[in-house]
Amino acid sequence: MAAIVLVDCNNFFVSCEELFDPSLKGRPVCVLGNNDGCVIARSNPAKDLGVAMGMPYFIAKKKFKDVIYLSGNHSKYREISRKIMQKLYDFSPTVEKYSIDEAFIDITGCERAHKASYFEIAQKIRFSIKDEIGIDVSIGLSSSKTLAKLASEIAKSNLRKKTDISGVFEINVQNMGEILRTTSINEIWGIGRNLDKTLRRHNIRSALDFINLPEDFLKRNLGKNGLDMQKELSGVSMNPVSAEEEAPKSISKTASFRHFVDDKSVIKNALNHHCHLVCTQLRSQNLTAKLLVVMLRTKDFKVYTNKLALDTPIESEFEINKEIYRLFDEIYLKGVMYRSSGVILSRIEKKKEEQLGLFNAEKKIKSKNLSKAWDNIEKKYGFGSLKIGADKARNDE
Repeated sequence: MAAIVLVDCNNFFVSCEELFDPSLKGRPVCVLGNNDGCVIARSNPAKDLGVAMGMPYFIAKKKFKDVIYLSGNHSKYREISRKIMQKLYDFSPTVEKYSIDEAFIDITGCERAHKASYFEIAQKIRFSIKDEIGIDVSIGLSSSKTLAKLASEIAKSNLRKKTDISGVFEINVQNMGEILRTTSINEIWGIGRNLDKTLRRHNIRSALDFINLPEDFLKRNLGKNGLDMQKELSGVSMNPVSAEEEAPKSISKTASFRHFVDDKSVIKNALNHHCHLVCTQLRSQNLTAKLLVVMLRTKDFKVYTNKLALDTPIESEFEINKEIYRLFDEIYLKGVMYRSSGVILSRIEKKKEEQLGLFNAEKKIKSKNLSKAWDNIEKKYGFGSLKIGADKARNDE
């Protein structure tokens, strides 16, 4: 039987901020996203006060005046995430990154190598991340991904309630029936709102109700996914941990302006920032892109986009910044106030060896070297230590 672990960082963005500033520990802290538009992470004390996930900042700061509000620093969060993911390979070669703060690990057969039981290996993973990186995690252990995910949620809940401070929970043959009986169907990974409504119409309210459903009912109503989910909940692994990281379909960065703007240079500078972020993410994952999209959203929420299919795959902001300006100029409307902008890269693929053209080779190499130098400067001095800007031309005024 498989042994699968899910590592889930607790209040990850807030935990990162506490790592940068230990004085924040134990205090009500919220991290803000999208140009400080809304709350995207909360410390436990902030949750206890009643701050809701996604609450607009202008509402939260009036209602919860004692909370510390911080602008998100996603480049730093990604770097800490990278360190955590790298640490996981100390315990197994089969690691699947699920999100910036979650990863599955297949530790089947690793008992002898670590001279420990599966539960003890899970404990070692938690202690290692806490001691060496400084981030607290909750860990679920079971024989399938679905049960490991559920186990991690129980571990996290126990930590918060202080009913079990180990931070590790295992779902096994002995406790599985009782846990599934007391787990609402909408708490199961993969059960969305619409599916939950469908199941409840058939009086299926708990995870145990689900695994007791007849096979023909599942085939008729949910197809193969329903059958696989039933087996996963029964402890049979139908979705193995995959060490192969698939390239995302797109990488995007959009953000609202602090105030509505119509100044072309301000918008172009925002696009420069978005472009750098998406290209940095490309390079960090050894990816390239062949479709560029520029997005503008007006004050009254009308959205304008312009796109360009690229002849050769790109990874450097210096290869496309002029194209971004051109795409922007074609959709910019003078006198219109804008609330947000964005850059999207699509047609993503793993980086390949590239045959450089006779006339563009020198320029492409120079662009890549500039981006690499920029990455190195930011690793040493922090994200945002170097910026490129759009000058305010006369016809922009």
